[in-house]
Amino acid sequence: MKIPSPMTYEECLEYMYEQLPMFHRIGNAAFNKSLDNILALCEALDNPQHKFKSVHVAGTNGKGSSSNMLAAILQNSGYKTGLYTSPHLKDFTERIRINGLQIPKEKVVQFVEQHKELFAKIQPSFFEMTVALAFEHFVEEEVDIAVIEVGLGGRLDSTNIITPEVCLITNISFDHQSILGETLQEIAAEKAGIIKENVPVIISQTQAETVAVFEEKAREMHAPIVFADKHLDVINPDVNMDARIFDVYKGDMVFLSNLELGLLGSYQEFNLPGVLMTVEELRKKGYDISEYNIREGLKYVEEITGFKGRWQVLQENPLMICDTGHNEAGMKAVLAQIERLNLPKVHFVFGAVNDKDITKILQLLPSEFTYYFCQANIPRALLVDDLFKQAKSTGLSGQKYNSVMEAVHAAKATAKENELIFIGGSTFVVAEVDDL
Repeated sequence: MKIPSPMTYEECLEYMYEQLPMFHRIGNAAFNKSLDNILALCEALDNPQHKFKSVHVAGTNGKGSSSNMLAAILQNSGYKTGLYTSPHLKDFTERIRINGLQIPKEKVVQFVEQHKELFAKIQPSFFEMTVALAFEHFVEEEVDIAVIEVGLGGRLDSTNIITPEVCLITNISFDHQSILGETLQEIAAEKAGIIKENVPVIISQTQAETVAVFEEKAREMHAPIVFADKHLDVINPDVNMDARIFDVYKGDMVFLSNLELGLLGSYQEFNLPGVLMTVEELRKKGYDISEYNIREGLKYVEEITGFKGRWQVLQENPLMICDTGHNEAGMKAVLAQIERLNLPKVHFVFGAVNDKDITKILQLLPSEFTYYFCQANIPRALLVDDLFKQAKSTGLSGQKYNSVMEAVHAAKATAKENELIFIGGSTFVVAEVDDL
């Protein structure tokens, strides 16, 4: 009898992408409104979710940055630290890391080959398979703690089967309304679904519309709740292209002065209080995290965890920056930072996805920018012809290109040395930039 040859890594990914629905590629149709599959899958794997300590991070904007900051701080403190995030930019293995090292490709192949019969029986989604793989990897590698970023929402997200040391919920804003709800309160209720019985929860930003939602859920779960920005004030005294330097105050007292953050987005000031208060909560639980560990972790977060795509400077002269901010709140923050650069002209390489109403995003975009409209190479990308028509009707002018890099090359050919090339609108546009 002929023994089938093992899958290659590429064949393995193809199997995962094509046979099983993947939200980030096809959109809403892949969202599973139940935890049954992930629970059945993990039960078959002997429930790895109960065998490692964790921090659970949800939110609309800032959860990826906050997760990487926490992982960098924990890793710098000497803890073997797992990190689960999504989506990836360049390669699937970015989603699952231990001490900054991506899961080996052969481990992914081994997991899929070993459990094909189980997948045929349970029919898990791409995301459910990936979560199960991450949890099993963290157990096998005996991590001290793992930072787990929610994929979408919270209550019904596949990651929501862990019992963490602490939960962190970042900013709440409009995104995925068709799945999570049409109001900030409804969206917050989905995010609040990660709050567990007696597990402390940190809220990064106090937002009038969502305070009551979080307080009520925390009461119901007997979970201590802290609104981080009511305890810590973050002042940004120094703005430059090399680093963000913050002073952090606790009341009238300096909590951390000249705190250097390697992530250059000015919007990180909204994430910092949540990260720092989460660290305080971990300290209360006996984690040995010094001020030095916090400073080093935050300064070198990109080097420690391999984090990319958040206000990332790709080149100078002309300055080229990319950022994955893609919803209304994210785009507002990005545009405010572009404005502060005060450069004579902005060349914006822009693409979007097809399952979101981008009308409000287009209305935010300045008409004086020059646009290079494009589409990412995924099924979920908004066709560039449709994007071009919508943008034109909003008063934006530019040209359309069939690929991201075609648009980038056109912008590079046009931009002068003292001008800015900005690449954004979608995570998937940023992911296709060669220089990343």
